[in-house]
Amino acid sequence: MAILVAALVGAACGALAVLIWRRLTGGHSVTVRPAPSLSPRIPETLVAELEIGAAALDRSDDVVLVNRTAYSLGVIRGNGTLAPELRRLVRQVRRDGVRRDARVMLPAPDLARRPIPLHVHALSLGGDDVAVIAEDVTEEERVETVRRDFVANIGHEIKTPVGAISLLAEAAIDAVDDPVAVRRFLERLQHEAGRLSRLVQELIELSRLQGGEPLPGRKPVSIDAIVDDAVDRVRAAADSKQITLDCGGEDAIQTVGSHTQLVTALGNLLENAIAYSGPGTRVAVGVRRRRDQVEIAVTDEGIGIAREDLGRIFERFYRADPARSRATGGTGLGLAIVKHVVGNHGGEVTVNSRVGVGTTFTVRLPIAAGAMSASVRPIEGVSA
Repeated sequence: MAILVAALVGAACGALAVLIWRRLTGGHSVTVRPAPSLSPRIPETLVAELEIGAAALDRSDDVVLVNRTAYSLGVIRGNGTLAPELRRLVRQVRRDGVRRDARVMLPAPDLARRPIPLHVHALSLGGDDVAVIAEDVTEEERVETVRRDFVANIGHEIKTPVGAISLLAEAAIDAVDDPVAVRRFLERLQHEAGRLSRLVQELIELSRLQGGEPLPGRKPVSIDAIVDDAVDRVRAAADSKQITLDCGGEDAIQTVGSHTQLVTALGNLLENAIAYSGPGTRVAVGVRRRRDQVEIAVTDEGIGIAREDLGRIFERFYRADPARSRATGGTGLGLAIVKHVVGNHGGEVTVNSRVGVGTTFTVRLPIAAGAMSASVRPIEGVSA
């Protein structure tokens, strides 16, 4: 009996290893060269180390071969039995020998985790023996959900200004004999066209940031220069609302990366701070060194962000206050761009906010080697 069991396990190991290898190579034929010097345990070792779940079952559904991943995915329970959700699939294969594929949701072995979506393949090993191969498709489903949401959101976001442009053009044509009305319609049309242009530009920028492209011009860059350029970019908007821009903190600190991208990220934070702050308030940019990182904090005295929105504000197109965001011309992409720029530079961005009091966004970036500084830059107000 022991010899029979060993033979069955060996056959299952070899057959299952070949079947899995075919799966990984897209179904292409597999050539196995005789190699007497290789250990007979190689097929079993191969199956054990795979990052996909694999198990072989005999005619009684007893497990004769299983790897760790199959346990971690819940394909095989802790007591060594096949998950009930997969038994019907195995019975069908055993009945007619035809391979079955299915998407199933299995409860996670760790009850603290969410159910695991799996792509499962059940294949005959000959006779009544069946192999079960399972792939975790959690990330695949997440990406597909993000893609669907993105397509739906971008369709809606583009449709709004395009529809407005069409209606305004028609209204301007109908009001051709009223120069005042025509001018009003054309000014509004120009505003919507600008909004559409910003949306398209930010979509291109976000797509490039998410595409894994290397940072352009990666080199030591001055935090002082980044702050100065970002402040210059928003100075006119601050002046129009009589908002004071204050800059201060440690200077002569450098990070490594793209000056242009970092100015864009900090500029987006400043634009948001100004857009959601009232006239006569203050927006401050503070810089300080914390061990091997530089922190750039943008603080405003604006309307603040509700606690329930804080976890989602870096999502593409998410708006804590949709009506106000559209009124200010926001695209809903600015903070997503900030997150990706900072992440691509090896840093992180966090937010703290109190409704009616204000918001602070903090960007943390690694300091370039040898670019430490003890000097302090005085607070410098740039008033409207």
